[in-house]
Amino acid sequence: MITNPKMIVIVDIGMGNLGSIQNMFKRVKVEAKASSDPSEIDKASKLVLPGVGAFDNAMQSLHELGLIDVLNKKVIKDRTPILGICLGMQLLGTKSEEGRMMGLGWIDAQTVRFQMNSNGLKIPHMGWNTVEVKGDHGIFAGIDEPRFYFVHSYHLVSNVASDVLTTTHYGYDFISSVHHENIWGTQFHPEKSHKFGMKLFSNFAGLV
Repeated sequence: MITNPKMIVIVDIGMGNLGSIQNMFKRVKVEAKASSDPSEIDKASKLVLPGVGAFDNAMQSLHELGLIDVLNKKVIKDRTPILGICLGMQLLGTKSEEGRMMGLGWIDAQTVRFQMNSNGLKIPHMGWNTVEVKGDHGIFAGIDEPRFYFVHSYHLVSNVASDVLTTTHYGYDFISSVHHENIWGTQFHPEKSHKFGMKLFSNFAGLV
């Protein structure tokens, strides 16, 4: 039972760096817990949706755990802030080239595989890279020359330009984070990004 009305819940679908995310929130003195219990998710003040692995496996897990309805209620009806991380950001869109299942459909975007052709760059895109922030947005406030850690072979393509929060260059510019109303997503792993990730989590926790 969640007793703290400010509790952040990390949605546990068995595919994510839950411990690392919890530790980062702890380092910025924010209480967060991992849960796959719909009743606990329903009480959360903010949500984090992490993911590592395949798109269809993650969507199947959300369905099997009975989390689709409560997440739709929290995000669409209650407008609870949510942060999708890596695969978790890709799930926010409508579909992915990686699988056949439909995504959550909260943003008008699809996930595609990197197209590197003959430029010699390796897939997955792995390691530290910079992000270019498009305007002044809450979760990047106070982060100078932001650099984050990436591990991914797919990236999001948005049909709504205003939803693009940051871009990153790897062979070409791709979307590295998004923002649509109460919905946020990062392709990179803030939980693996040291001081930059700590500040981003602190900013997300402070959103109103």
